[in-house]
Amino acid sequence: MRRRDFIKVVACSAITWPLAARAQQPSSVPKIGFLTDESLSLGSVALKILANALSERGYTEGRNIVFEVRCANGHDDLLPGLAAELVRMQVNLIFAVGTPATRAAKNATDSLPIVFSRIADPVALGLVQSLAQPGANLTGVSVLTRDLAAKRLQMLVQFIPGIKRIGVLWDPTFPPAPLELREIERAAPSLNIDLVPIGMQHAEQLGEAVHDLMRQRVQALYIVPGILFTELRERVAGIAIENRIPTMFYRKEPVEAGGLMSYGPNFSDMYRRAAGYVAKILRGAKPSDLPVEEPDIIELIVNLKTAKAIGFTVPQSLLIAADEVIE
Repeated sequence: MRRRDFIKVVACSAITWPLAARAQQPSSVPKIGFLTDESLSLGSVALKILANALSERGYTEGRNIVFEVRCANGHDDLLPGLAAELVRMQVNLIFAVGTPATRAAKNATDSLPIVFSRIADPVALGLVQSLAQPGANLTGVSVLTRDLAAKRLQMLVQFIPGIKRIGVLWDPTFPPAPLELREIERAAPSLNIDLVPIGMQHAEQLGEAVHDLMRQRVQALYIVPGILFTELRERVAGIAIENRIPTMFYRKEPVEAGGLMSYGPNFSDMYRRAAGYVAKILRGAKPSDLPVEEPDIIELIVNLKTAKAIGFTVPQSLLIAADEVIE
């Protein structure tokens, strides 16, 4: 592991309580391994929601539960080692956030319970046998963002008059991305839309990718779900604003960072619901007996400030449909 990456991992681990307080806990206190492919800033949000939800169920951080936290900061190659480390620490359960983190946890252990969240299609990705009967040692809450892909594309057509050509940014190395790309490619002909997909795997490729899309005269950007674009959300939104082009994302944070709109699950709600499975497993339930849940809350978020910046007149129908409007 490079020293820079090691420092990032240590920084992520530091969001638990002080080591001295943890040292006072008896060995019988359950340990939850928290594993995420995201950065410290996003990972700490998910961890806080998880901790609060578990506290409501009788498991209080620092009293009768301990978190061991590992973040990959967008470096998926670190996840196998971080997952193996949690297994060696003999945690009672791994809470995995994201598809790469879940896959790394599954490869690290076939006995420790794993509760996942923020993964697209666990069946298609080979993580569980079925949603109703996940089997083995995994269960959790799926975002099912692939099933929402056609709806996102449809919204661009519905709310942007005369749109015919949409640029698609996607990361070929992110496991769910090819599934979603295929979904929107299937939906495009019925919407009379031409898609221009550009794959990128590194942050350094963003400028060139967007320049290529602008050269091909796309009228909007569709961002396929992926940790790369979540971490680059401010840059993607900023470049889109500079080019005065609407963007469609899959979660709220990029819209808060300047994207025009997003349509997808409420991630905070998913983390809270997954916490319920953690509590059940700590009380003796088996992951194989807990069906994978699907999102309850799907939200359309719109940023009016961004709309004004790119000269986009927001239709009244979009404002009425929006669950939240950022002004």
